[in-house]
Amino acid sequence: MLIDARDLTKTFTTADGKLPVLNGISLQLQPGETLALTGESGSGKSTLLHLLAALDTPDSGTIRHQDDDITSGNDTSRAAVRRNRIGLVFQQFNLIPSLDIAANLAFQARLAGRYDADWCAVLSQRLGLSELLSRYPEQLSGGQQQRVAIGRALAPRPPVLLADEPTGNLDEATADSVLEMMLELVDETGAGLLMVTHSTRLAGRLSRRLHLSQGRVA
Repeated sequence: MLIDARDLTKTFTTADGKLPVLNGISLQLQPGETLALTGESGSGKSTLLHLLAALDTPDSGTIRHQDDDITSGNDTSRAAVRRNRIGLVFQQFNLIPSLDIAANLAFQARLAGRYDADWCAVLSQRLGLSELLSRYPEQLSGGQQQRVAIGRALAPRPPVLLADEPTGNLDEATADSVLEMMLELVDETGAGLLMVTHSTRLAGRLSRRLHLSQGRVA
């Protein structure tokens, strides 16, 4: 089991008082599985993904990554989980503007101590970036930048890829192309993929779907 989350709850404090966002969510992700997380705005999708990515902690419940309980760790141990076990792709590309595309692709792998020049070359070729490696993010289209973000996340060969609306800023044709590439690479690496999406059409491309409504599994 790559991820085993049990009975997660999360509440935020707002100017109007307590706002419950997650109320007893459980899910599992297996190696090679692709899971779509859908739901209306405010249903808790991104909050859940942030918990699974060790970017935040739940109020209660447990999250295990490959049998290690990440909810009981400190900031340092959670940072190690993000660095060593998780690839993250967001709607905003979050590329480093001062680095060229080759350096952006290699950034996460170097941080994790798992840089492999041959694998980065394969990713560049598969993602259609081989001729763009000397350019900078501002010189690329949105679709090209998202491909760089996907390559950066997969460069360390993480067992888990978490993607939060990765095609939300792209037109439909580009979104389809980017998702196709991501699914092919996930399949080849054997990683598990959890993708947050508003699109039922894109969700239908993944092997399983989990729908959230008002902080619960619908």
